[in-house]
Amino acid sequence: LRMLGGFEEPSEGTIYLGEHDVTGLPPYRRDVNTVFQSYALFPHLSIFENVAFGLRRKGVGRAELRTRVGDALELVDLAGYGERRPRQLSGGQAQRVALARALVNNPRVLLLDEPLGALDLKLRKQMQLELKRIQHEVGITFVHVTHDQEEAMTMADQIGVMNRGRIEQLGAPTDLYERPASAFVAGFLGVSNLLAGVVAGEDRVRLDDGTEVRLPLGGRSGRVAVGVRPEKVRLGAGAGNELPGTVTETAYVGVATQVIVTTPAGIVTVFAQNTESGAVPPAAGSHVTLSWSPESTFV
Repeated sequence: LRMLGGFEEPSEGTIYLGEHDVTGLPPYRRDVNTVFQSYALFPHLSIFENVAFGLRRKGVGRAELRTRVGDALELVDLAGYGERRPRQLSGGQAQRVALARALVNNPRVLLLDEPLGALDLKLRKQMQLELKRIQHEVGITFVHVTHDQEEAMTMADQIGVMNRGRIEQLGAPTDLYERPASAFVAGFLGVSNLLAGVVAGEDRVRLDDGTEVRLPLGGRSGRVAVGVRPEKVRLGAGAGNELPGTVTETAYVGVATQVIVTTPAGIVTVFAQNTESGAVPPAAGSHVTLSWSPESTFV
């Protein structure tokens, strides 16, 4: 974000804003605004003046300034809050003011530095959808940095998962979740069961315990990790790929029961959906067969 905003010089490579190379430009000459994690509102200014700050610096006329500030506050559902001070606002409202202050300048790109990090869980979920609505409404690019994987999945059209400064995979949330390109991406976005094995045919892998599983290999060969998401695994045979195992632990988490199963190929986590009231998960020590479809398997 600091490189995109012009506060850091990249050691190599080029930054384009649309068709324009902005690599050497100072921050004030880039058509970019930032929403900080701390909001960074001016405590001595009213909400109206906080939002108007950038426009006043640009010398925007009084009538246009009033219209644009009013529109920005309306966009973030804070019409009528102009006379208040930041200390009179909740965390969620302060976050919206910071957003309005950045959007009122009509930037080409909005940079968001963990903007929901300080909010409680319920408000964060609400603001995720709110931010997505605002982005669709104003139609500009939002670059949103977050350590909350679920937040990234909820909000993003495209996700770049970075590991040690390199992008491991870039794509739509469904692509990254269903077809992760590396073990890091598989483990970073949600829970993944990864079982070691060797490619034994064009659509088969022999796991280290000797069990063969079928899956779309996409031309891979040699040693691989076979992956399947916990919600795709079912307790019981018949879904294609099968593994016997012993239940070591269960945990009720509301929408599902998490079942940990030790198999000869490794430990497998299962999210058994609680679709039927009163259903009892298998007890620790029970012998079970796990199964999942080849189409739900990645490598």
